[in-house]
Amino acid sequence: MDPLKKKEKIIHTITTTSSNESIIDIGTEQNCINPSCFFCTMKEPDSMIRRAGLQNCFKEMPFRDSQALALVLSGLWNIAMTQPDDPEFPSLGVFHCMASLIQKGIDNRSWLLKDQNIYIPYYAAHVIGSYTMNKVRFAEKAVQSGVIPPLMDLLRGKISWVEQRVAVRALGHLASFEKTFDAVAMYEEDVVKSAMQLASNCLEVVYSKFVGVRDAKQRLKYHSDLLTRGVGGLDTENRKAEEWACQLQRWSLNLLNCFACKERSLNLICRQDFLRDLCEMWGGLVMNHVSPAGVGLIRILCYSKHGRKSIAESKEVVRSLCNLSRSSDDWQYIGIDCLLLLLKDQDTRFKVIEVSALFLVDLVELRSLGNRSNVGEAIARVLLFYYRQSMLKLKNNEVQKVLQEIWDLKVERRKREKTMTEEMVEERRVLAGLIKQQGNHMFWLGNIEQASVKYTEALDLCPLRLRKERVALHSDRAQCRLLLGNPDAAISDLTRALCLSTPANSHSKSLWRRSQAFDIKRLAKESLMDCVTFLNGCIKTETAKGVRIPYHAARMISKQMEATWLFANLKSKTSSNRSSRVQELDGDHSKNYEKQKYDEMMRIMIEKKDVSLNFFLKLGACAYCLNYSVLHWLSTMGNEGVERKMERARSKKAVVARSMEG
Repeated sequence: MDPLKKKEKIIHTITTTSSNESIIDIGTEQNCINPSCFFCTMKEPDSMIRRAGLQNCFKEMPFRDSQALALVLSGLWNIAMTQPDDPEFPSLGVFHCMASLIQKGIDNRSWLLKDQNIYIPYYAAHVIGSYTMNKVRFAEKAVQSGVIPPLMDLLRGKISWVEQRVAVRALGHLASFEKTFDAVAMYEEDVVKSAMQLASNCLEVVYSKFVGVRDAKQRLKYHSDLLTRGVGGLDTENRKAEEWACQLQRWSLNLLNCFACKERSLNLICRQDFLRDLCEMWGGLVMNHVSPAGVGLIRILCYSKHGRKSIAESKEVVRSLCNLSRSSDDWQYIGIDCLLLLLKDQDTRFKVIEVSALFLVDLVELRSLGNRSNVGEAIARVLLFYYRQSMLKLKNNEVQKVLQEIWDLKVERRKREKTMTEEMVEERRVLAGLIKQQGNHMFWLGNIEQASVKYTEALDLCPLRLRKERVALHSDRAQCRLLLGNPDAAISDLTRALCLSTPANSHSKSLWRRSQAFDIKRLAKESLMDCVTFLNGCIKTETAKGVRIPYHAARMISKQMEATWLFANLKSKTSSNRSSRVQELDGDHSKNYEKQKYDEMMRIMIEKKDVSLNFFLKLGACAYCLNYSVLHWLSTMGNEGVERKMERARSKKAVVARSMEG
């Protein structure tokens, strides 16, 4: 479709939208007598006259006092969002117009609060951000038009968090281009401090000023209107506010990335309190699959000497990277990359090796991760590069043991098995299988400790090339360690099993068991990711018979969604300060909001992990029902599944017992 026709279609849609669907209750007259009317000018068939008219509109717009001005800005916003690469409006002075309107709203509060002008700074900043998203020449034009000073005022919070969101987006686009970075860097300290504050505090601001305000009448109306465009109730507002809070945090981090990439303001960004905050910024399932959030900035910092030094000094950050490296998170590879960068640096190696080696040892047999190959080999090389030096310098016996284990596994054992014939490998496989059966027999008899010993013996015998057999042995030993109350050892075994599986992180039993172990360790995010991946595996393997979701998996997802919800900590703080009477009054609203929250989170979960939406439709209810009415149905189905599983286990136990007696 021709760009002009697209614009005319957008304008027609805006001007004919009914008042109950539009946030702006203003209509345009059919017989317009205003010679500078934006909408009439857009309909002009002669391109030369239309361009001259639009240029005149952009010049006069900041000086007009028209009730339709907010509607015009809404139209410009729609065009900029749908056609950000169209050069027409940027060439006719749209940037200077938007900058002037923002500044007018900041300087003239009485004008801002008149009619519906309160919407104008938001739309104006959004227009700037959309047109500077892809084209460097548009960004240069915007800077020359003076957009940065008014955007900086919005970033500082001169109006509200809604305007901060679009201002930080626009400034991030300008800072991402080499030719316009210096213009943003003129305000470097102010920009960096404001972006850091936004990234750390935006969730609290959005919750306290909007989501946590239970009475809809006490919320700022124009915030509600911008969030929902006049469509949807309180649940829609809350869902969108959560999404916007994620975006505000993500775009703040993107702005900081622009400075960190150039090693600018690292003394500010590398403050210990902010680094700890970054570890908690994962965006939930809403943003996790599209943005690495806080850990993405940590990786950029790891590319600089100053950044590595600061990160190595924070045990919380290093441990967070270690936990990420042993998870099924989409950004697992970033955690591994950061740890390897810290270990390659002589100045930070011995500060982090005592913690990181205990985690990375479980990943040394990881072949590929996404499009990266030989990941485990790279980890082993880094850990063993200073093997002799490390053994002499380290006083931690546990780390020494780990390094020795890696040496034996990757060097000594590999040498020994290289000379093994196929007959010898088969003999080892059979013997390891028999010992595993003994371990299974001990397990079903309730002798968990002895079963764990047998699985260890089988692992020592099983050749390294028999990866499938070793997956099962590591997973079974982990189950014993879980029952013996040692979740750390269980996570270690299960991570090794998942690294050996093909593709990585695809062994269902190990995913579920590690989710349980993470839950015991109160690592809710890691537990949720494993459980979602486990559930996806269950659905894909049961398509022929119809999907059966395990009851325990539904309960685990429900629990971890509650724990990892974007506003979970803020909600708990607010709830603890409320009286029981207020909580009673808010009961119905709270229930509705829980419905909305789980509905959205399960929707994102489906999109993130490719879980079939048709499955949930078969249940006859939305994803929210996992926690309410459908949960009872799942429980019934789950119990039947447990009974069948127990019957198979009893039969298997009898067969093993007879074979052992024979």
